[in-house]
Amino acid sequence: MSGTQNATPSLEVLSVSHAFAKRKALDGVSVTLAPKTFCVLLGLNGAGKTTLFSLVTRLYDNASGTIEVLGHDVRKEASQALRRLGVVFQQRTLDLDLTVAQNLKYHAALHGLPPAKAKTRVRAVLERVALSDRADDKVRRLSGGQARRVEIARALLHEPRLLLLDEPTVGLDIEARQAILDHVRRLCDEDGLSVLWATHLIDEVGPESEVVILHHGRVVDAGPVSEVVTRAQAQDIRQAFATLTRADGPLEDA
Repeated sequence: MSGTQNATPSLEVLSVSHAFAKRKALDGVSVTLAPKTFCVLLGLNGAGKTTLFSLVTRLYDNASGTIEVLGHDVRKEASQALRRLGVVFQQRTLDLDLTVAQNLKYHAALHGLPPAKAKTRVRAVLERVALSDRADDKVRRLSGGQARRVEIARALLHEPRLLLLDEPTVGLDIEARQAILDHVRRLCDEDGLSVLWATHLIDEVGPESEVVILHHGRVVDAGPVSEVVTRAQAQDIRQAFATLTRADGPLEDA
């Protein structure tokens, strides 16, 4: 991965494997994400993207290999690693009957933020995602795209340096999908966050992105999109993906 030289990687996954009974979900996966980098983790459904996120976030325990967040091993220094990590999971987890602000304040309390700081952070993150005017609205009154932005705001409450998003645009229309993608890219550019964005949608891979292609639990190539395309002797990332994976299912557009 390209990025700041000699800096501690935002995320370093080295030779990680994981299995469910006899089914191997990940097989020797290595991923390095440099600071201030937007990277797309691209793969068909079932490629292992959610499993990798579950290992990074300690929902599962990695029995092999190592995973570090900003230099902190997630097994040996879990609290220090997770403190630097914000996550937006594929499944929606907001309480629909609480207001936007109540959802965020509850999450702030889970992170141990004092009430005064929590109030300040809630105001700041809602402004960052352009939802200050919806703070007192119940979540069920929001559109799908607005609810996703609340989840991004929630992930930013404790000021992480690495943001993981697992299929964050699932169920959204094209306009909302693009708005979420543009917003997260701005967070990366303006706030210096590192972002790992998992998707099976090929049109979410911009030509300026870093990309990790995951197929059947293995990384088949990684790097700037232009370099991946060149190595695959392809015309674009869609053709490169097909060449690298001999895709056994269609990689989707919107």
